[in-house]
Amino acid sequence: MGVTVLIAGPTASGKSGIALDLAERLGGTVINADSMQVYSGLHIITARPDAAAQARARHRLYGVLPPDDPCSAARWAMLAQGEIKAAHAAGQVAIVVGGTGLYFHALTDGLADIPQIPPKIRGDLMAWLARDGAPALHAELARLDPDLAARLEPGDGQRILRGLEVIQGTGRPLSAWQADPTTAPPADLGTVVRLVVAPERATLLPRIRSRLEIMARTGAVEEAQAFMALDLDPTLPASKAIGLKAFAALGSGQIDLATALERAEIETRQYAKRQMTWVRGRMGDWPPWGAQETVRIFAELEQKMRQ
Repeated sequence: MGVTVLIAGPTASGKSGIALDLAERLGGTVINADSMQVYSGLHIITARPDAAAQARARHRLYGVLPPDDPCSAARWAMLAQGEIKAAHAAGQVAIVVGGTGLYFHALTDGLADIPQIPPKIRGDLMAWLARDGAPALHAELARLDPDLAARLEPGDGQRILRGLEVIQGTGRPLSAWQADPTTAPPADLGTVVRLVVAPERATLLPRIRSRLEIMARTGAVEEAQAFMALDLDPTLPASKAIGLKAFAALGSGQIDLATALERAEIETRQYAKRQMTWVRGRMGDWPPWGAQETVRIFAELEQKMRQ
């Protein structure tokens, strides 16, 4: 039976480095569980593993979709299951790492079995979103599904649109579907080891700033300009990558470097806070990296894989 290691945590926590070290120690394949790193064209801004890291271990589901092809949690879970099975078949540990909590939930617990939504409903809502903006749709969602609306930012167009299309297409709020028993979780994860990488705030915040400064020096500005030149729908998930707008504005001369870094840092801090809220609420029983329990587990795994 194969082994699957799940590593979650906020952005800039160091979880990708830990995953890479474990892949080398255990003989593993690193599988992406970050909703932005699945898209091509944003290698630097989304902090995907660089060429040196990818040369040290197999990496899967990084940059595999074009930015105009949205990836839902259900779709990612299907892709991840395929990569996990492939890793196990090759005698490797599957190491799933990322900061998208819903992806882990979809993989381990399944998702509500929501019926297919008629394309016309989505098309009409997308036209409304393009015309009036996400806040207008958020106000409507607050009326129809207040529980879901309370969890979403007024500017989160894609998730707001999803909530509205579900209630229009099924007659039930998405929050009610999500409260239902889920579909069966994947059956082929094998032995599962879960852990969270969550540094203290005093450690995490300087890491966020340092990483943004490195991005600015190593091509993030040019990458942002190239991405914006694609003229993609601004409501697409990839168009909302953290730091994208700030670095693009820097490249076009609208703001200076200090302002770009400040905006990107605020955005990243807010994102890390949301990630930690998910970790505390949904992953409270996942042991932290470095705890005695995880040290023991990985020592045993390493010994087992060497036999």
